Amino acid sequence: MITMLCFSLPTPHSQQKNNKVIKMNAVQCKMARAAVGLGVRELAELAGVAQATVSRFERGEELKPSTVATIRATLEASGIEFIPENGGGAGVRLRKEQANGTD
Repeated sequence: MITMLCFSLPTPHSQQKNNKVIKMNAVQCKMARAAVGLGVRELAELAGVAQATVSRFERGEELKPSTVATIRATLEASGIEFIPENGGGAGVRLRKEQANGTD
């Protein structure tokens, strides 16, 4: 079972499409961590949560939405973009670096 939580982040990197909040699930969390080269311990430290909290979420256990939002914001700050379900499945990708505010 994959747990999906819905939340809104008050940051420039929160991603909304047509006022729909993009969800983060356990698999996306694992994929995002791998993409930026973070271990569970490192992500937990950066997010200010316990290592067990990240592990529980990645196993599919439900966390408080604010905790998931914190983990997601940390991953976004590390360069991750979350991709919504669009018929091909939800995913993650590395954010394209912008030079001088342009693509």
